[in-house]
Amino acid sequence: MKRITSVAALTIVMLLSGCSSNYVMSTKNGHMIMTDGKPEIDKETGLVKYTDQAGNEMQINGDEISSIIER
Repeated sequence: MKRITSVAALTIVMLLSGCSSNYVMSTKNGHMIMTDGKPEIDKETGLVKYTDQAGNEMQINGDEISSIIER
């Protein structure tokens, strides 16, 4: 019984850790960009790296972003 409980707890933890939050970035010209996971801001280049909902890695100039909100 103890082994079943441990396996069930491990499975739940693995499922929850696989869930990533989605974010919405709004641009200064009014576009909304839905991301899969948290966008990363590169302080050296000023670019915001993100993965779009199709799974493509994209970049946008940070000066074009007005806000980033977690959904």
